[in-house]
Amino acid sequence: MAGSEAPPSDTELLERVRRLRPLVRSHAPRTEQNRRVTGEVLAALAETGLQRMNVPRHYGGYQTRLRTQVDVLSEVSAACGSTGFMALIQAGCAFIASLFPDEAQDEIFTGPDVRVGGTLIPTSKAVPTDGGYTVTGTSPFATGCQDSDWHLLTAVADTGAAGPPDVLWTAIPTTELKILDDWDVTGLAGSGSNSVVAQDVHVPAHRVLPVGPLLTGTFPSQRNSADPFYGMPVLLLFCAWTASNALGLARAALAEFGERIHRRGITYTFYERQHEATVTHLQFAEAEMKVSSAELLTADFVDLIESRVADPQPYTIGERARIRAQCGYLTRLCKEAADLIGSASGASSLHRDAPIQRIVRDLNALSLHSFVNPATNLELYGRVLSGLEPSTPFP
Repeated sequence: MAGSEAPPSDTELLERVRRLRPLVRSHAPRTEQNRRVTGEVLAALAETGLQRMNVPRHYGGYQTRLRTQVDVLSEVSAACGSTGFMALIQAGCAFIASLFPDEAQDEIFTGPDVRVGGTLIPTSKAVPTDGGYTVTGTSPFATGCQDSDWHLLTAVADTGAAGPPDVLWTAIPTTELKILDDWDVTGLAGSGSNSVVAQDVHVPAHRVLPVGPLLTGTFPSQRNSADPFYGMPVLLLFCAWTASNALGLARAALAEFGERIHRRGITYTFYERQHEATVTHLQFAEAEMKVSSAELLTADFVDLIESRVADPQPYTIGERARIRAQCGYLTRLCKEAADLIGSASGASSLHRDAPIQRIVRDLNALSLHSFVNPATNLELYGRVLSGLEPSTPFP
């Protein structure tokens, strides 16, 4: 179990999570209704060790290979998109926390199952003070904040200096933030992505991580700076983690459809069972091909990222832009597959206890995420292909 000192094998970790799918799936309607993951599911996920995937081994973490992380997070997402999204954000933020100065890590990782959340939108301000910064502002989309121990809040350094301001990640105990009850949405509704408010919160200098140098591969952790695992680019990792959410949801849609077509007919036709209709064969095959294509795109860029762990070398801007494009495009394919299945599932699938309607809404929400959005990511890649600079500070 998660209390074991030795990291589990990839197969064992995946099997632990796979055994939880019935529980997570059964709680999905309540997760959505409560607008946050249920306590029972949170406790069960912690028992698997899922939170440890990106925690340094120094603190009892696993440093799990990326391919396995995608598989694990896909399993959670297949059972409940909201739970999977919360899990991927906390897994990602644990990775980011591992790049902070070692002194900050000693404060954050008091246990290997600590939950770390975070936001990337720099809507708060950080004013320099003696020994650190005073942070004030409201940060939306703080996924899982009600169940996180720490929050990595992004803020703009308000130094008064000329030129573009520095963007900082500041590590703040969640107890020092106010959580707004403002998460009431139609997709990924159970992810608990409320806004958090910092009001004159003092953040010591050792709990600050400049985003600019991080994007070029420079970070202050002395213990982890030479570890190739933590040399993986954070933004490209988020492409892999969010891909797991899209793939898990789309696979769940295929599985749900495969069961439904044997239980229902097609109204106002002579088909007493939907699986006998030619149109169903075409719909099912096309949806499956879209999901298979999404899986291949994911495997392609995950293989590239993992190859650079074994043989570290810089990423070209073309490689980074292509991975962003692949992330957006595979999400579009998964959304299209779910939309197709949703349209073919009949009016009975509109009932809230039918998983397909929730899957369609969750994939729509994921595709709207500013870092995942297919149109934005394709434009970025197209600019690079055309010999122009990327249209983003986060290539």
